[in-house]
Amino acid sequence: MYSNIAANKRKTIFIMFVFIAFVSLILWVFSQYLGGSHAVFYGGMIGALVYVIFSYYAGSKMALAVNRAKEIQKRDNPRLWRAVENLSITEGLPMPRVYIIEDPALNAFATGRSPSNAAVTVTTGLLDTLDDNELEGVLAHELGHIKNYDIRVSMIAFALTAVISLLADVILHMTWFRSTDNNSSNNNQVFLILGIVAAILAPIIATMIQLAISRQREYLADATGALATRYPDGLIGALTKISQSSSTMKHQNSSTAHLFFANPLKGKGIANLFSTHPPIADRIARLEASKGRS
Repeated sequence: MYSNIAANKRKTIFIMFVFIAFVSLILWVFSQYLGGSHAVFYGGMIGALVYVIFSYYAGSKMALAVNRAKEIQKRDNPRLWRAVENLSITEGLPMPRVYIIEDPALNAFATGRSPSNAAVTVTTGLLDTLDDNELEGVLAHELGHIKNYDIRVSMIAFALTAVISLLADVILHMTWFRSTDNNSSNNNQVFLILGIVAAILAPIIATMIQLAISRQREYLADATGALATRYPDGLIGALTKISQSSSTMKHQNSSTAHLFFANPLKGKGIANLFSTHPPIADRIARLEASKGRS
């Protein structure tokens, strides 16, 4: 467990290094296209770094806001509150804030940069469909993410995905609409092409950053949750119901998709190759196998 926490902290540093390198490359290409403007390069780098630092501290609130989550207290939903509270005590974690999303999809997610300022969110669909054992299985999975410091890596990925997508959009619009009447040299044409290519590739790189938050963390959180409840059948039952129903959210946001318990986005077939979540059938199979070893 401790080695996994250390690995997640190293992964955070690595992802940020890749982000800085990629953004530097995009801004350098774009500044060359604009005539070698140092102001564009350094201004863009400073702006991107400020945004990442801001997102590191405010990213949790941003993720909750874009998914329309509403914070509750114990009196609002005693069943959910007690389940989170009991599991937090079992895992030796501070009590996280609790949120609910009005959505018929069966889903949940945890967020926050550390266990001391974490939040757990579930959908109304999950609450209405799962029994107590199944609900505890899902919540234990999410608390497993908090305990393993997966949420810190996830929040960094959320921030970097957002800033890369924004930068790509700005560059694509500026290179598309900027007049090239006075910039017809071969050199400028090359940088124009490179700028457009970089802008098109940026969202793909952002997706790869999300995929760097390995699918293995979901298997680990499943195992951690099953160990916490001492009842793998609860989590297996929840996954089974999700597979028979739907985890697709009404209000979807690709930049926070990797935070969720199950894939919240539409898409089948080849889209699954780029999913940040492993197939539900595989997760169930692993949990079933772990029962045989216990």
